[in-house]
Amino acid sequence: MNIGFIGLGNMGLPMAKNLAAAGHRVTGFDVVPAAREAATEAGIAIAAGNSEAATDADVVITMLPNGAIAKAVASEVLPAMSKGALLIDCSTVDVNSAREIDALASEQGVLCLDAPVSGGVGGAEAGTLTFMVGGSGGAFAKGAPFFDIMGKKAVHCGEGGAGQAAKICNNMLLGISMIGACEAFALAKKLGLSQERLFDVISTSSGSCWSVNTYCPVPGVGPKSPADNDYRPGFAAALMLKDLGLSQQAADAADAPTPLGRHAADLYSAMNDAGMGGDDFSAMIRFLGTMERKS
Repeated sequence: MNIGFIGLGNMGLPMAKNLAAAGHRVTGFDVVPAAREAATEAGIAIAAGNSEAATDADVVITMLPNGAIAKAVASEVLPAMSKGALLIDCSTVDVNSAREIDALASEQGVLCLDAPVSGGVGGAEAGTLTFMVGGSGGAFAKGAPFFDIMGKKAVHCGEGGAGQAAKICNNMLLGISMIGACEAFALAKKLGLSQERLFDVISTSSGSCWSVNTYCPVPGVGPKSPADNDYRPGFAAALMLKDLGLSQQAADAADAPTPLGRHAADLYSAMNDAGMGGDDFSAMIRFLGTMERKS
């Protein structure tokens, strides 16, 4: 099929490459020249602009930085798309932006899915992403073959915007649990407890969680993680801050109390302000080491 792919950065390019490797005709675009050059070197055809990438496409996939850009690109590409074609926005944006894009697509007779991902750059390269998907059942059925190529799992969460809601809730929990894991290991070190032994306990007991079992924030403990690569992301702390900000925006709009989510956002904001936003979010354990205990 003809696929337009807009947003060829660290996540988008490997996703586009996997689609091309599966035999689809992929035409991409990115506003960043270096991204276009990297895509060309990877064998992806480059269009002259967003609307050109969408022209004659059966499916257009976007992977963009925020809701404002996602809406602007959708407004540009939807008129160039054929009726019955499918727009899949894999960006992580606020729920209202996702719903607005869904409404714009409906006005143009285009099917639409909001499908943010979990799995990071490694998952994009390996084709093992998890997609949290919002949209109609018909749109999801049409998008399923592409999710199968780019990922290992796609969950249909509900109507338009539901995918973004699921992503925001998931990443709020992830941010909270990573801070808890970092605090536990930091305390263990202060108490003279072997961090390897603590991992053995937590990973097989009531404290078990992904932030420990799979993504341990301590070097040399558990499966290989960014901690073993000097906390190079991975998933950057600045991106975690973005997602936590989206969670708090949604919580305010829904009048939902999320005190731990708010505190997690404050801590990642302080970490970012300290110049550590480019580190992996598990480097929170390093940031905690710079803080003084308050009684």
